[in-house]
Amino acid sequence: MARTVARLVVRATDGATRLVTDLLGASPAAGRERISEAELRDLVAANTVLDPDERRIIDEVLVAGARLVREVMVPRTEVVFLSAGLTLAEAERLVRAETHTRYPVVDGTHDDVVGFVHLRDVLLRPEPDGCATVGELTREVKQLPGSKRVLAALTEMRREGHHLAVVVDEYGGTAGIVTCEDLVEELVGEIHDEYHDVPPDPAHAGLPAVVDGRLNLADFAERTGVPLPAGPYETVGGYVMAALGRLPVAGDEVPVDPAGPGAGVPDPEDPPGGWLLRVLALEGRRVSRLAVSAVRLPEQRREVGAPAPPVGRRPAGPS
Repeated sequence: MARTVARLVVRATDGATRLVTDLLGASPAAGRERISEAELRDLVAANTVLDPDERRIIDEVLVAGARLVREVMVPRTEVVFLSAGLTLAEAERLVRAETHTRYPVVDGTHDDVVGFVHLRDVLLRPEPDGCATVGELTREVKQLPGSKRVLAALTEMRREGHHLAVVVDEYGGTAGIVTCEDLVEELVGEIHDEYHDVPPDPAHAGLPAVVDGRLNLADFAERTGVPLPAGPYETVGGYVMAALGRLPVAGDEVPVDPAGPGAGVPDPEDPPGGWLLRVLALEGRRVSRLAVSAVRLPEQRREVGAPAPPVGRRPAGPS
């Protein structure tokens, strides 16, 4: 009888709510409608309770929400892997020469990651055993697709208690690794401790500047003020390689025209100018350091109304 009475009360209350909202011309679900990111940004901008720093952090979180894990990971070429068959004595010599605290463990190739070991697992053994191997101390490692969003990855790793994750590409191979620190830095900026060598900020030093070739396009534009067009690359080093159409070598130069694809209409009274990227150093086949400077690009002259020559070909002329 009590259940029956409660059911009748709930139905009556629900009906009364619908009747009142219909009379007022509102919807009961109006407050639960999803809003777009642009509307959310407008709400944050119009809020007078938030101070400028809080607004900046919220804005950076919204921007980072659209970033992918593969854009902030450490690529596999920069990762120090340990073989599962290494003895602990051999592993100790290797980790003492490095500056990392966690090392992915592989059983075969770098695509066969079976786990990871912590620095203290190798160095702080209660009973050193010369025959023990790294594979015996391996801990479970999380794997994430490179297409996962940064915020979703950070939430998942914190919930499951993982500090390190292996990033897997669309072919099932190891693309790199990412840590919680990498994801947090994507939200709040670089985190440095007393052991970090903090380079001067090119954004405050102005151009010319020297930057790391691993900088993604957004960070590169923020630090140097030089926007690069989007393409099949994610770093400034990848842009240089795509622009050259070959593997870069030290001394290669790539001009960047501000009136390139996606740029606004230039002012005809402004002098032609742009930027120059110069390869300073390589690590293997990867661009490790680039010099960025402002230059005056040669002005392309042609007759008014004449069609522009196709890109990559010489204009037609008399043979």
